[in-house]
Amino acid sequence: MTKKERYRYVLDYFRARTPEVTTELEFGSVFQLLVAVILSAQCTDKRVNQITPALFERYPDATSMAEADADEIFEYIRSVSYPNAKAKHLVEMARMLVNCHGGEVPDDFDQLLKLPGVGRKTANVMQAVAFGRSAMAVDTHVFRVSHRLGLVPRTANTPYKVEQELLRNVPADDVPRAHHWLLLHGRYVCTSRSPHCSECGLSDVCPKRMEGSRL
Repeated sequence: MTKKERYRYVLDYFRARTPEVTTELEFGSVFQLLVAVILSAQCTDKRVNQITPALFERYPDATSMAEADADEIFEYIRSVSYPNAKAKHLVEMARMLVNCHGGEVPDDFDQLLKLPGVGRKTANVMQAVAFGRSAMAVDTHVFRVSHRLGLVPRTANTPYKVEQELLRNVPADDVPRAHHWLLLHGRYVCTSRSPHCSECGLSDVCPKRMEGSRL
């Protein structure tokens, strides 16, 4: 199977199975999405969704969060991973939005990267989910599944290299959905430990690269 055939097969499978797909994070505005994505780093969406209702009720926008201090935010997010660092980032991020962007989340990739707590993955999620751009966010699930399905070579050994390889081969219209397709496949089927191969509709074309591999 050629690379082009493999991509076509995998993408056709996901298009037929889940033609419409988006993030599992719950939010009511672009600002709230940004907060949720920052909180989701090395943390499950389920956990984030458990704590954000109270957080967003108290701090629904950048203006209200900018007036808080990190200790106040910490009390709402203490059950997520790295709560001290994330509380600090959220306050600093909100203040930068107020001071530099009128309280609104910028849609420019480079401006997003300047915000505290925002890395390339988070900026790409915002580009795709909030602004409908053709951006590919690579988290641990996307990285793992891309390798296991043979969509990227072993030399694509960083999230950035995986991102660039996927962007070269996934049609632009599919890129935002492809991120969620790969992520959700990794979250529920192609799990890190004990992948559910018997439940996978792609098992016939999977190179089985998970065997003996940390990926």
